[in-house]
Amino acid sequence: MLKLLDFSLRLSVIPLSVATIWLTVTNKQDNSMYGDLKYSNLTGLKYMVFISGICASYAFIAAVCTCIRCIVTKTWLFFVSDQIVAYLMVTSGAAVVEILYLAYNGDREVTWSEACTSYGKFCYRLKVAVILHALAFSCFVILAVISAYRAFSIFEPPLAPSKEVGEDRA
Repeated sequence: MLKLLDFSLRLSVIPLSVATIWLTVTNKQDNSMYGDLKYSNLTGLKYMVFISGICASYAFIAAVCTCIRCIVTKTWLFFVSDQIVAYLMVTSGAAVVEILYLAYNGDREVTWSEACTSYGKFCYRLKVAVILHALAFSCFVILAVISAYRAFSIFEPPLAPSKEVGEDRA
C-alpha cells in the first residue's frame, strides 16, 4: 500500500512539474506602453523552471527505482533526496510568490507600481504555474514523510530508563 502511494505520488509530480515549466516558459505578454514581458526577464521564474526540471527528473528516476527491488533498499538515499527536493521547491516557490506579490501590489516605499493591471494575462498564467508548483510540492511533502517513516522505522524505539538506573545516578 505504501509502495503504491509512493509510486503514484512520484508519477503525479512529473506532469505537475512539466506543466509548471510549460506555463512559465511560454508566458509572455506585450504591452504597447511598457514593452514586452517574458519569463526570462525575471530571475525567480528561471529559478522555478530549473527547480521544476530537477523535480520532474528526480521524480521519474525515483519512480523507476521504486520498481526495482535492489535500489529500494537504499531508504536513506530517498529520505535525503526527498528532503532536498522539497526544500528546493520551497525556495523556488517563495521566489515566485514574491514576484507575484510585487506584481499585484507593487512597493510604495521604493516607488514600484503594480504591474498586473498592465500585464493581466502574464500574472494569471504565473498564478496557475505557482498553484501547480504548490501541488507538486505537496506531493513531495507527503513523499518526504513516507521516506522518513521508511528510514526511521528500521530502528528500535529508545528504551525508557528504568527506575533502578535513575536511582543509582542520584
